[in-house]
Amino acid sequence: MLSLSHTLRLLPALLLGLFALSANAQSFRVQCPTSTTLHLSDPADPAANPIGGRIKCQQLSGGDGFATMGDGTQTYLFGFGPLSGLADLAKGLPGTQSASVFINDNSLNLDSIFIGAPVDQTSGSPSGYSFNGAIGMVPNVEANNGAGPTGPLDGHVDPRMIMDVGVMNANQPAPMIAIDEDDELFLTLTNVGQVMRPDLFEQHTVHFHGYPNASAFYDGVPDASVAISIGASFTYYYLAPDAGTYFWHCHISPPEHLQMGMVGQLYVRPRQNRALPSQTLYSFQQDQQVDKRTRSDCNADILCSSPLPPADNGVKGGGMYAYNDGDGSTRYDVEYPIQIHGFDPNFHFVGMTFNPESFTDMKDKHFLLNGRSYPDTVQPGPMTTQSTDGTMHASQPLPTIINIPAGGKALLRLSGLSVTEYHTLASLGVPMRVIGWNARLLRDLAGGDMTYQTNSISLAGGESADVLLEATGPDFASCTTQAPCKYYLYTPNLDHLSNDAENFGGLMTEVNVCTAVDQKTKACI
Repeated sequence: MLSLSHTLRLLPALLLGLFALSANAQSFRVQCPTSTTLHLSDPADPAANPIGGRIKCQQLSGGDGFATMGDGTQTYLFGFGPLSGLADLAKGLPGTQSASVFINDNSLNLDSIFIGAPVDQTSGSPSGYSFNGAIGMVPNVEANNGAGPTGPLDGHVDPRMIMDVGVMNANQPAPMIAIDEDDELFLTLTNVGQVMRPDLFEQHTVHFHGYPNASAFYDGVPDASVAISIGASFTYYYLAPDAGTYFWHCHISPPEHLQMGMVGQLYVRPRQNRALPSQTLYSFQQDQQVDKRTRSDCNADILCSSPLPPADNGVKGGGMYAYNDGDGSTRYDVEYPIQIHGFDPNFHFVGMTFNPESFTDMKDKHFLLNGRSYPDTVQPGPMTTQSTDGTMHASQPLPTIINIPAGGKALLRLSGLSVTEYHTLASLGVPMRVIGWNARLLRDLAGGDMTYQTNSISLAGGESADVLLEATGPDFASCTTQAPCKYYLYTPNLDHLSNDAENFGGLMTEVNVCTAVDQKTKACI
């Protein structure tokens, strides 16, 4: 009889063998159309599309892996990993791609050192990797009845590539998703199995929490939709109708799967970002009332997300906004998605064994911002953790250091994902203005301003908030890139400023005000 350790070592090979045998059956598939009834084409210039928005696609794996906590402990996860957009995710950007980028032949120039991607196994750096397409997408030679070596890129995949990258590659947070209003999102989830717990046969789903999804079929709640079994793929479809900050998670046994790490960030950018510099934001928002898909009557619809302000104040378009505000009040210079979460190390330990722990005994002791505790929150670039397969995985790709240009504003897209705790974040020195709550602009039905200034904000699990850090006063005039002004974003709940038994760390990160900030790298320049 094989021992457990022998079985675990053999499992990846057994799984690969099974998938190789079933390759012709193609239980792994990826969907990303180049056109739909709403988007007849996917132009390189979104402004060329009269409907607005684009076709966007992303691919994920559901499985397990490891992450490194602030005290150095390696913690076992259930989690989602990236199977597309790897180059962008390694840079802290969303992994969502247009169809023209997503649909690329992955059988050409595949760099084997990125198995366990997005970490360069040679140097520990993702800098040399540039592929943002779907992992495993290869030509469907069967479409030519096997007559030649080429074929269309129609969602046919090589499952071995997906297993090579997806197994033991859980990320914390899960890969970030970001789309624009009017986009159509095709999100493929592939269940690659859990190597450390082969006894579980866990299904996984994607549930967009708070997202106004028109179809229960794609909602991710298994009672009303589809659950994905090991060795299968499923593509979710969403039409993005409302701007705001959301999040997503697995809806199979939610207390367990959320605590174990199956949570991620999602945000929707507003149509107002597409307003031309010559247009007033007020008139742009009025124009949207002509289209039935974008029309909102705030006198009749209490859920109206962005009621027009009382009057046009002449603010022009051409910027970045959190919501369709009509007056520029939600404009920002740089944005930072921040997921607040916590781990119970005992629950994660028994999750790796065959001894279940009661949900009622959960108690978070690692407190996380984007999957990291201080001081790891300010470490640049992806954090890596060596897994049981001997390779380094980008376990926590997203730092939380916040850089703001002097005289500018940073948008914090906050989401609370803790299963057991309320969390509070405070900012001393840099004013906070809360502009949105649970993906709704804080404005009454008459268009009156309900935003407010504060120095702290509290979130329960399942809540989100949009907050502007405003470095706009005279106190910031002397802040430069050579001599940045340093502040802290931290929790006043002192027991959450810890890394388990280590009385230092937890929910804290640094805020720098400097001359200017690069939009992509978020670095002071």
